[in-house]
Amino acid sequence: MRRLPPLAAIRAFEAAARTENFTAAAAELGMTQAAVSYQVKSLEERLGAPLFVREKGRARLTPLGARLLPALSGAFDAIEAAFASHREEDESLLTITTTHTFANTWLAWRLGAFQMDHPDLAVRMTTSNEMCDLRGGDADVAVRAGGGGWEGMDEHRLFESAFTPMTSPEYLAEVERKIGRKLEPHDLPGENLINPADEWWQQWFSDNGVPADEAVLRRPGIRLENQANEGHAAMAGQGFAPLTPLLWKGDIAAGRLCMPFPDRISARAWAYWLVYPKERRTVPKVKRFREWLIAEMAKALAEQDGGWASQGRISLETQPTAVAN
Repeated sequence: MRRLPPLAAIRAFEAAARTENFTAAAAELGMTQAAVSYQVKSLEERLGAPLFVREKGRARLTPLGARLLPALSGAFDAIEAAFASHREEDESLLTITTTHTFANTWLAWRLGAFQMDHPDLAVRMTTSNEMCDLRGGDADVAVRAGGGGWEGMDEHRLFESAFTPMTSPEYLAEVERKIGRKLEPHDLPGENLINPADEWWQQWFSDNGVPADEAVLRRPGIRLENQANEGHAAMAGQGFAPLTPLLWKGDIAAGRLCMPFPDRISARAWAYWLVYPKERRTVPKVKRFREWLIAEMAKALAEQDGGWASQGRISLETQPTAVAN
């Protein structure tokens, strides 16, 4: 066990000794002059010897005070350097954790632009659908899907989790040749469904008045662990997958995916969120990423809504909000 005097008393003495002025020490420490005098006096009583000879406008050190000052100033310098090193290291690297789907379909395509705008900041992205300990240092910020309401977190709603069936244009053309007409929603239960047991299929069929019994939803089929994999399977012509249009906008524009029913979009009672601990809201790198991500998402939503409006199709009507995955 260390037998140290109170740290407040040591700090007051070191500042007063270094500046040779109790008023200057008080200003540096954010204390009153009386409080500095009290702390120094308590240290002198503990040592049983004076540390200063009080003179008008100056606090001159006694031999004991002069002997203690270099060691104490050196110790405070070392403490300051340790924290400065941590701050420098912490501010030089931004770690983002997000889901496989959001990373692969949206964020990875844009993250380089953020880093180029902030060349002093290294950016690391990890992907996981599991819970992570942001306070424990797993990452600086997280993007997750859910209902919000994470305790102790600042939350920013990015966009709602909406979805509609998608497939490759080639596969859709093949199906329509087979049935001899344009595909209708009631045709889907008889076609290849990727992840047929996915509750998203159940909701979409229900929202669109399509009968789909348990045999359809429980039948054998491709089962993949996330939307990113489902989307790539759909692009490969393996069937229809329920996908979020915002996340696959690039693949739709490039002709790798298509939406047979662009006006039939279902929405879940959850959304994608930017999340970080409340106490880190003013950390510069977190603030910079938050402002960039919300602006990029607003731009993506505006482009999506404008594109659909020009085609006479509905809007998701989602906007990012600065409310507290």
